[in-house]
Amino acid sequence: MFSPLANRTYRHLFLAQVIALIGTGLLTVALGLLAYDLGGAQAGAILGTALAIKMVAYVGIAPVVGAFADRLPRRAFLVAMDLVRAVIALSLPFVTEVWQVYVLIFVLQSASAAFTPTFQATIPDVLPDEAEYTKALSLARLAYDLESLASPTLAAALLTVVSYHDLFAGTVAGFLGSALLVRAALLPKAAPAERRGGVYERTTRGIRIYVKTPRLRGLLALNGAVAAAGAMVIVNTVVLVRGALGGTESDVAVVLAAYGTGSMAVAFLLPRLLKRLSDRSVMLLGAWLLAAGTLVMAALIGGGALSGHLAAALPLLLPVWFVLGAANAAVSTPSGRLLRRSAQAEDRPALFAAQFALSHACWLVAYPLAGWLGSEAGLEVAFAVLGTLAAVSTALAARLWPSGNLVEVEHCHEAHSHDHMHVHDEHHQHDHEGWEGPEPHAHPHRHGVLRHRHALVIDQHHSH
Repeated sequence: MFSPLANRTYRHLFLAQVIALIGTGLLTVALGLLAYDLGGAQAGAILGTALAIKMVAYVGIAPVVGAFADRLPRRAFLVAMDLVRAVIALSLPFVTEVWQVYVLIFVLQSASAAFTPTFQATIPDVLPDEAEYTKALSLARLAYDLESLASPTLAAALLTVVSYHDLFAGTVAGFLGSALLVRAALLPKAAPAERRGGVYERTTRGIRIYVKTPRLRGLLALNGAVAAAGAMVIVNTVVLVRGALGGTESDVAVVLAAYGTGSMAVAFLLPRLLKRLSDRSVMLLGAWLLAAGTLVMAALIGGGALSGHLAAALPLLLPVWFVLGAANAAVSTPSGRLLRRSAQAEDRPALFAAQFALSHACWLVAYPLAGWLGSEAGLEVAFAVLGTLAAVSTALAARLWPSGNLVEVEHCHEAHSHDHMHVHDEHHQHDHEGWEGPEPHAHPHRHGVLRHRHALVIDQHHSH
């Protein structure tokens, strides 16, 4: 599983990701304490609004950046986004008004929306072998899970000797460390992307590729299942453990640790598992488990099994949270493989940005729904509604993503003429009147009728 780390470039990128994640974890803790300082009893509303702003930035900014990021050197762009995030984190301790928090959070998360899809789209170029790339996806999942466990512990330890304002310094250090590591990495040049179409065409290209690809339409529905079940865990674990079961903050950490442990266990197993089973089988199984685990919670709460003391409830609660964590990893981790297979190299940044935006759009719906139902209708109803939503999303994914979905497809191209950047590949076999320059080059050329079979993705020669 750790063999991708032998690649120097990937090793630098992975360490940059880990350091930035730790900084982001410290930021989460510090932001909660800052919100309490500024708003007191309204701290929850402030954090909720900040979370909504984060999701709006992710949904709105990522496709725009994905359309134009190829115009800048990849490494310089990633370093610049890290530096922007460091400057914003450095500014947060000095805010005195709630609106200032909202503005800074929007700018910071916009930089993250620019950084993350570009970073993710770089990894397939660094690790072109699919087996190595699969291991890298598992390592990324492992890093996220370890951060969710380690950052609160690290923050708690630091708060015993420093004030929460100093946690922002840790965030700044994380982003600066990430920038230095990315700067030291020798990133491969991005595939040349043709400047075709206007702003609308470029901005929506990733989403148009996404919705025209059957396996990715299925992935979008699976994103809905992940968000529905995941929102219940993130939003209502503390409500369930502390409110309904009378537990402590440490008990909340133990329950969330079970979720993280399940996710890490599957991250270790996936590289081997995906050699034997298809992505579709693993991801659908994970999604059905997400729906089942969430509905089981509704049944346990409704049946009174979780109405007593926490000690009696934990033997039921911990296994469910472990399964939910494992199921989340089974759905989320292989998604990069689907994106990698579903676009030409030059379109990957746009496609990864589309996945980033669309998946977070699902969370933008699921977060408030989980919170509102939990507070207004009770946890039983919330788990039942979100579990049903996860089940419907999974059934929709199974229908949208055909089983036995072919990689290589036999198809026919009609005869036509056009002018665009190209290399002499299976779609471009023609003579030149003169020397049109090194490939890729552009000149008017004609395509004859062509029937052939190859790995088919949506691009300018295959529009459906």
